[in-house]
Amino acid sequence: MKKIAYKNTKLSVDEKGFLKNPADWNEDVARILAEREGVMNFSDEKLELIHFIRNYYATHHVFPILNYVCKSLHRQRECVSDNFGNPMVAWKIAGLPEPSNISFINLDGKHFHMDECC
Repeated sequence: MKKIAYKNTKLSVDEKGFLKNPADWNEDVARILAEREGVMNFSDEKLELIHFIRNYYATHHVFPILNYVCKSLHRQRECVSDNFGNPMVAWKIAGLPEPSNISFINLDGKHFHMDECC
């Protein structure tokens, strides 16, 4: 388990960079996680996507369909991958636990397909 310095404490992340304790998440932590994942210019637009994903997960306990995220926020169809590349990066920045039954397959460098596994 790795530790990330944050204010006067250390946040725990797993080997893949997922926050171990989702209760540690806040917008400042999101910015730190975004920087660790190589997401530049962590804007209010990106933060709005992250909040939507967190709220969706809190209600449904699953990863949202990507097109639904973008449509709900009145954004273009590939808004998640345009802002974060692999959608799993957005999930990490949202401070949510690693989903054990899905992965994303990169179809062409921009479009991702959610694949159920395990």
